[in-house]
Amino acid sequence: MRKFIALLLSLALCLSLTAALADQTVTVSGAGETLVSADTAIVSVGVSVRRPTAPQAQSAANEVIAAIRGALEAAGLSEEDINTGFINLYGVYDYTKDVEQIVAYNANSTLAVKVTDMARVGEVIDLAFGAGANTLDYVSFSVSDDTAARAESLKAAVADAQAKAAVLAEAAGLGELEIVSIQEGNVYSFDSGVNNFSRKVAGNESGMDSPTVVRAAKIGVSASVTVTFRVK
Repeated sequence: MRKFIALLLSLALCLSLTAALADQTVTVSGAGETLVSADTAIVSVGVSVRRPTAPQAQSAANEVIAAIRGALEAAGLSEEDINTGFINLYGVYDYTKDVEQIVAYNANSTLAVKVTDMARVGEVIDLAFGAGANTLDYVSFSVSDDTAARAESLKAAVADAQAKAAVLAEAAGLGELEIVSIQEGNVYSFDSGVNNFSRKVAGNESGMDSPTVVRAAKIGVSASVTVTFRVK
């Protein structure tokens, strides 16, 4: 009888330990990133002029913007891909002898040009400066469809979480793990800075005729997940 009771107690203890072990969980985060080639660029280019009056300044800026539009459309760019970026007009003040006085007006106007042929990004800049542009604000890159890259990044994030959990389980002396839940975190695209934009020369005011060189950036697609594992 005593042996039977001892056996029952031993069995109960084993079951209790097994249950306790099964209740143990490991929660880790994982991250994954995929690089894809950019297939779209936005070129922000325009003009800044200063004239004695506001109408003169705005008119001068409008003329240059119209010339830039004309040059780009003549080169085959679609009208719908050439849009107004921003327009700004402000007074230039002189504070001589502590007296505020407007001495001129500055007009700034830019175009946001969408380019889908990465080989033509530098050409677009040169065309704009050749038509009178004198400002280049930025060249941004993106990818039109990152669906496949997002899927790859999510897979990589889960694999990263599994690898981390395996290390933790081994260090803690736990058994084999199984996934209980997966929570998706942030998934986003960004300019990775790889093969980023470089400018040799824009325009021909210096007398140089070397074309602008632009290398499209690689777009990074990043994903994160939080995974909870349970000891089998």
